[in-house]
Amino acid sequence: MATIIQSPAPFAASPQPRVFLAGAIDNGAAENWQAQVCRELADLPITLLNPRRDDWDHTWRNSAADPRFREQVTWELDALEAADHILMVFTAAGKAPITLLELGLHARRGSLTLVCPPAYWRHGNVALVAERFGLPRFDSLPMGIAALRNRLAG
Repeated sequence: MATIIQSPAPFAASPQPRVFLAGAIDNGAAENWQAQVCRELADLPITLLNPRRDDWDHTWRNSAADPRFREQVTWELDALEAADHILMVFTAAGKAPITLLELGLHARRGSLTLVCPPAYWRHGNVALVAERFGLPRFDSLPMGIAALRNRLAG
């Protein structure tokens, strides 16, 4: 059974594979695709690291000087580094600039599963990065979830 750790809750070393849920949040405006992933992978012996937090306030300053903002970004950076796998989801309606940044930071790791629908505004960029680094890329969330499930089964 999956363990779900949501930001900013602490996480520690785990014998279970850790999966970071990177992708569109857009200050809470993006669909909550993370909830779907958590439901569909709940039966697996994994730890899901979910950056979408219930108490997020879009009025927090995007500044390293804001302790709440710093806590969130630090949690995400630490969780990305700790993850064994990253499910990275771009949505057709979102811009997801931070996800693009995370793609650049982690593309070389080889542990990413990408979901990027053709309607995503930077689909071509994501497709070329996936091609360059041999990353599996899928057009829909269900396809990405199924691929990640297979990857976790080993």
